[in-house]
Amino acid sequence: MAVVSFIIVSFLLNKAYPQLQLYSLASFWLSFFLLEFLLVQGSIYWYSKWRRLKSENTSVTPIRMVQRLKKVQKWNIGLTIVPPFMFIIDFLQWYPSLPIGGLSISGFIYLFAILEYINYFHIQLSYDNSSDIKYLLKSKRLKQACLNKDFEKVNGSKWNQQS
Repeated sequence: MAVVSFIIVSFLLNKAYPQLQLYSLASFWLSFFLLEFLLVQGSIYWYSKWRRLKSENTSVTPIRMVQRLKKVQKWNIGLTIVPPFMFIIDFLQWYPSLPIGGLSISGFIYLFAILEYINYFHIQLSYDNSSDIKYLLKSKRLKQACLNKDFEKVNGSKWNQQS
């Protein structure tokens, strides 16, 4: 839902505030693409877990899905490295009449994308249910991301035969 909502919001934002020049900024497009790309990956991952739970009564992620996401992770890293260069290009292209508002929004989107990447692939950053919050308060440390645990299972050959 967020993938579609963000597209609509960006369109409406660009339409309502053309002075932001969002759609003219390379940094916006790359940051926005990175965020959307990550959200699609997360959606596919959680959908596969949900479908497996519903059909086979197990939440073990299919091994093929984990392997595909591990390969895509390399693309994520590459896409995460490029936007800072786009910010520099935008700065040089637009200086001295920088669209500060548009660049700020692009920076926020980029930061949000990085946090999503960390949340999906490394450390769980969102704690939205009571058991997560209890764990956080009791252990005083962040949880390992579910996908990261799945990567370790596949790499360590501890994968359940149900996969």
